[in-house]
Order: sequence, then C-alpha cells, then structure tokens
Amino acid sequence: MTLSPWSVWMMIGIGFIIIEIFDPAFFFVSLGIGAILTGLISVIPAVQGSIPIQIFCFALLSFVAFLFMRKLGKKVLMNPGSDTNVYALKGKNGFVTKEIPVEGKGYVKIGGEEWAAVEENQQAVELGEKVIVTGIDGNKVIVQKI
Repeated sequence: MTLSPWSVWMMIGIGFIIIEIFDPAFFFVSLGIGAILTGLISVIPAVQGSIPIQIFCFALLSFVAFLFMRKLGKKVLMNPGSDTNVYALKGKNGFVTKEIPVEGKGYVKIGGEEWAAVEENQQAVELGEKVIVTGIDGNKVIVQKI
C-alpha cells in the first residue's frame, strides 16, 4: 500500500502539532501548519507528482506561518497576566488585628483573611490602624501605615 502525497503531508503536519504540545515555542506549530497546507495543495493534479514543488510550498508556507506565530507569540508572552496567590495581595488595604511591634511581627486582616505582617520601615503599628501591603516575604506580608 502506497500513501498519497497529501496523506503524508497531513501526517507530518499532525506530528509537528503534537510535538508543539510538548515544546510550546511556536516553532513546530508553524511547520505543522506548513505541512497541512502543503498537503491540501498537493491534491492539485499539477503539484501531485512534483516533490520539489511540494517541498518549496512547505518551506514557503512554514516561513509565513512562522512569521505570524512569532508575532502572536510575542503578543502572548509580553502579557504575563495578573499576579496570583499571595502576590495578588500587593497593593491591597487591610487593618491591624494584632499590634505590630517595632522590628516585630503582628497580624493584619486583608480581604477576610488574617496574615502575619511586618512593617516596612520597622515601626510599630497600633491595633485597628489601616495598612497597605507593599510586599511579600515568605508567608508574611510587608505593610506600611496609610
């Protein structure tokens, strides 16, 4: 059983796209798109028997797909998204639930959760005072009096 050129190109294209799943660099997907489009072009009778034309089409279409994927990749990678988990607390306001002594640790309530806290400038903060989170240090928040 011999395979037709379009089916070979389709298998190659699907293989490259599967590889892209494990290596998300936007490179193999370009080759996959180029191979799949070459498979569609190789159905045309004039191109069907000409391997050099198919290879040229594959190279050209892969290059064009790479340019578009590169642009898309830059756009996606330049937007890192918002902070998550404990880092999302940075910039949030809260209030002191257990006094923060000079160069010591106290507790603050931020959005319904209580966190161990230290004052950014190593100053005392009294019970009930409003604070803003300026940073994270392990499992403690670094706060500053508002």
